[in-house]
Amino acid sequence: MKLKKKYIGMLLLAGLCCASVLNGCGSKGKPDAGTEMERLDEPESKAQESEDIKEDGTKGSEVSIGEFSMQDINGETYTQELFAENDLTMVNVFTTWCTPCVNEIPDLQKLSEEMADQGVCVVGIVLDGIDASGSTDGEAIEKAKVLAEYTGAAYPFLIPDEGYLNGRLAGIAAVPETFFVDREGNIVGETYSGSRSLEDWKNIVETELKGAVQ
Repeated sequence: MKLKKKYIGMLLLAGLCCASVLNGCGSKGKPDAGTEMERLDEPESKAQESEDIKEDGTKGSEVSIGEFSMQDINGETYTQELFAENDLTMVNVFTTWCTPCVNEIPDLQKLSEEMADQGVCVVGIVLDGIDASGSTDGEAIEKAKVLAEYTGAAYPFLIPDEGYLNGRLAGIAAVPETFFVDREGNIVGETYSGSRSLEDWKNIVETELKGAVQ
């Protein structure tokens, strides 16, 4: 109980320090976070690009997440097969110290429940789950566990792997950041910076879902 109260108090304090970017936090929202975010620029992106022919005869580019293996905050392992289970996966990248990130998690849980029958799921990635040396940050993971319980989030909170999801997580300058992946493991649609309301996210997901299943 003391840990929960202390952590929630820290979130309120962090909210005063966050740089507002569309209801998000900049890379310097936490002490020493700037160094951590600069480190994310280093890995070279290994996302695989493939060309296909659209119906109008023009070439389009698809970016594949590729193969990976990541654990969630409870030690369960997830691979690229995670995306094959649904038509569209909403990937929400956040940190435990970002108040806007935390505030929208209950809405993301509701979205995952209400849109599950449409082939949509939600996955969270705890960006501060690893430290500046690339090692697991136990303190951040414990905070993420408290956060999941506090917000009622049942969708997985994944910890970045050493390759930062084949480079996709590299260079993120503000959180939360959200992108979408289809059942083939391709990144589709737009990338969204900042938190949004449940209704706004529903509208966005419905739009991105149409594009993913065409």
